[in-house]
Amino acid sequence: MDLVLISAIVLAAFLALNIGANNSAASMATAYGAGVRTKRQAVIIIAVFALLGALIAGAPVVKTLGNGLVPSEVLSSHIGLVLIIFIIASIFVTWANVAKVPIATTHAIVCAIAGVGLYSSALHTDKFFEILIWWVAAPVVAWIINFLMAKYLYFRTLKFLAERYSEKSINRILMIMITVSGTFLAFSAGANNSANAVGPLVGLGLIGSYQGALIAGVAMGVGAILFGGRVLETVGKEITEICILRAVSVEFTGAGLILLASFSGIPVSIAEIITSGIIGFSCAQKGFGVTAKNRHVMRIAFFWIVIPFVAIAMGYGLSSLYFSYNVGDFISMNFGF
Repeated sequence: MDLVLISAIVLAAFLALNIGANNSAASMATAYGAGVRTKRQAVIIIAVFALLGALIAGAPVVKTLGNGLVPSEVLSSHIGLVLIIFIIASIFVTWANVAKVPIATTHAIVCAIAGVGLYSSALHTDKFFEILIWWVAAPVVAWIINFLMAKYLYFRTLKFLAERYSEKSINRILMIMITVSGTFLAFSAGANNSANAVGPLVGLGLIGSYQGALIAGVAMGVGAILFGGRVLETVGKEITEICILRAVSVEFTGAGLILLASFSGIPVSIAEIITSGIIGFSCAQKGFGVTAKNRHVMRIAFFWIVIPFVAIAMGYGLSSLYFSYNVGDFISMNFGF
């Protein structure tokens, strides 16, 4: 197998591993914060269901990242550009994991592709702006739903349950709901974010869709098990306290939005959507001012705002260097690709 292709697959697997580590926080932080799941249980669930989501429902987003933003001909003629995309995304995701911040993984990979497309004058701007609309709308919807839930429905729901069921029955109901919502979210995360790691490779036909989903799903699972606990602590414990009912609300809201985006072929940020739901609860509980001053919220916002711009700039700049110094010719002569 070609050395450059092997390098691309290794980078894709490394990126998927870091995505799994980061998304374990987004997918399971609410239940962990509510005290329903331990760290070990949380990361095992994301490992299993991320793989299933990638295998069963990952194809539409894989297609978008494979050739929906940039024509496959642009990348297929220069595999070095694929390496650039993976390197940029891996840098940001690894940085975020070290900083224990739930990064918007999708922002890094999509904007890296956009930077390459801009330099090549081949970016499908309509698709890119459609994705940007989802990036803004989905977390806003998640925030609104969970803010309203916390403000107006939370105590009414508790009262409704208390009037009809015993405490033991209520706990059993909530445990079932949190299990269903958590696995639903983990599945949605695998369906959407697995494409971030392997979309370019699958879209170019370098590996098959099943192979790509398998590589991404397994690597995401390993990343969740090995490194997911670090970011889990930040999202689950350090923004606001989360009870089981609130966790269910955040997970179901997030999973529904993410799966809808996946069926539409839109790569979205699981971390951004789930964390926005948690912040919505915090705003309802503690007020906007207190939430805005939370140092963890500020760090998360910094990553979300800065990364897209920097990733586009790096994609554009590294593409310029790639062509200016004829790196593609060097790869072709020495590695036969």
